[in-house]
Amino acid sequence: MRVMNIIHDSVVDGEGLRTVVFFAGCPHRCFGCHNPQSWNICNGIEITKEEMIKEIEKNHLTDVTFSGGDPFFQAAEVKAIAKAVKKMGKNLWIYTGYTLEEIQNSRNNDMIELLQYADVLVDGRFELAKRDLTLPFRGSSNQRIIRLKE
Repeated sequence: MRVMNIIHDSVVDGEGLRTVVFFAGCPHRCFGCHNPQSWNICNGIEITKEEMIKEIEKNHLTDVTFSGGDPFFQAAEVKAIAKAVKKMGKNLWIYTGYTLEEIQNSRNNDMIELLQYADVLVDGRFELAKRDLTLPFRGSSNQRIIRLKE
C-alpha cells in the first residue's frame, strides 16, 4: 500500500492522542484540499502490512486515525490494517471524501469491510465554500462525524 506519512501523538485528527496514517490516492480532488499531493497514488512510500502494524504498535498510548488521500481508495489493503488496529484494542477514526451512504451502497466489498472496523467515520468531500475553522475534527460544515459503534 502507498502511504504519504505516519504521525504519532496528534490531537487534531480525532479525539484523544492518535497515531495518524495518511494514505496516498484520492479520487475526489476537492478544491481547496489541504493535502493535494496525496491525490496521486504513486506519491508517498510503499509500505507492507507488517511494517504498518509494527509502526502503529510502537505507540501504545495512542488510538488510530486513517486519513489521506482517502483510505477507502486502497480499501483492499487498508482493511487488513484496520482489522489489526481493532485487535490491538484501539479506537479507529477514518476520514473519507465518500459519504457513509456512498460506501454502504457501493457494492465494493473491500470498502464495506473497511467501514465495519471504524469506530468513527468523518465523511463527505471538503467544500471550500463551507469551510469552517471552528468545527472540531473536520474542515467544512457538510462533513459529518458519525459514531458508528454507539
